[in-house]
Amino acid sequence: MRNLRRKMDTPTVVLSISSANFMDTLQPADSSIFNARCDVHFFYLARSRCGPQYRLTHAGALGRAQRRVMSAIELCRTAALGGHVEQCDACGHQRIAFNSCRNRHCPKCQSLARAQWLEHRQAELLREVEYFHVVFTLPEPIAALAYQNKKALYDILFRTSAETLRTIAADPKHLGAEIGFITLLHTWGQNLQHHPHVHCVVAGGGIAPDGEHWIACRPGFFLPVRVLSRLFRRLFLEQLRRAFDTGALHFYGTLEPLANAQAFTAFLAPAAQAEWVVYAKPPFGDARHVLNYLGRYTHRVAISNNRLMRFDGDDVTFQWKDYKHDAAHKTMTLNADEFIRRFLLHVLPDAFKHIRSYGLLANRHRAARLATCRRLLGGVAPAQEPSSVTEDYRDRYQRLTGRSLRDCPACGKGHMVCIETFLPGALPRAPPHIHHGH
Repeated sequence: MRNLRRKMDTPTVVLSISSANFMDTLQPADSSIFNARCDVHFFYLARSRCGPQYRLTHAGALGRAQRRVMSAIELCRTAALGGHVEQCDACGHQRIAFNSCRNRHCPKCQSLARAQWLEHRQAELLREVEYFHVVFTLPEPIAALAYQNKKALYDILFRTSAETLRTIAADPKHLGAEIGFITLLHTWGQNLQHHPHVHCVVAGGGIAPDGEHWIACRPGFFLPVRVLSRLFRRLFLEQLRRAFDTGALHFYGTLEPLANAQAFTAFLAPAAQAEWVVYAKPPFGDARHVLNYLGRYTHRVAISNNRLMRFDGDDVTFQWKDYKHDAAHKTMTLNADEFIRRFLLHVLPDAFKHIRSYGLLANRHRAARLATCRRLLGGVAPAQEPSSVTEDYRDRYQRLTGRSLRDCPACGKGHMVCIETFLPGALPRAPPHIHHGH
């Protein structure tokens, strides 16, 4: 990225060009910058000519939420959002920190949100029990329908996966207890294609019907996945049919004929006979491993910056794992238009909750149920470090992650202190010139 540097006798200040100017100045001739960098970021692509060109080419197909996501990522950490100037209290080094967009789809804006969410989850972990990871996946034909009806079908996916787990767990033939779990929605595969599925992190046991003792599952085994799969398939198809009957589904393009009731019934018939993928991964070692796992999954977006390898102005190369071939590490190159299309497949509806809690962890009675669990298990709630009401985002980030945003990148000894703020669309004042006398 080109930077505007002002040479002065005082410490150097690096000014980023505003978003509007950046769009005008970044031409294909500048594309070598993306090859030379070892850290390619998604917003390099968004701010190049490829972002505006994509909006122009696909103007009729882009939804409002997708446009907002593109705009947020393009403006993230630019003068368009305002910011502040920091100066080291030891060596005088200055830097400009532009504000972030904080959009949940932005690859650069998830660290603090993830850390804060994990802090709240620490108090909900039962350190005396084993935790399991169960995944529910929609078959490909249903996934195509889900893309055109995101809110309706993602909600059904949440409801039916949760009902499946709670129903089978409550059955005395399997566990016979009320369980609690967190469910996370992901809509992508490693190749960025649409692949909706939910990850459920489940405690390996629950409260007995009489509420007076804890029932633990067998060590290393939670619930039979084939039984889960069959019930999940039935519940999902029943609710999908109900959504169709109430007019809650919409059909476009090649799926438009499914608006006919007979065609829709025929469409569902193969899915009713197919095996739906539900699998349980090996259990976590302990509560600490659960948090480590959740930290990787909760606020993940379709692709992280560390998977991006190269952008030459036309094509994007990224790393991916091919799970059909023993999770082999591979690279994939897509033209920028296709890469942006795949990324935007995973924009969620406005205000859609992609992390939900069920059973013992349901919001309305979580504290009371967790207290009962700990009483039955003989455990205690993990101590939470009190947060100061005066701490700002940098203090909070350091407390939660152990990494400091205040350390001076130049001398490594001083702390960066805010000396000026500026509004969106403005640039900070230049430091005064120092005239030396003769």
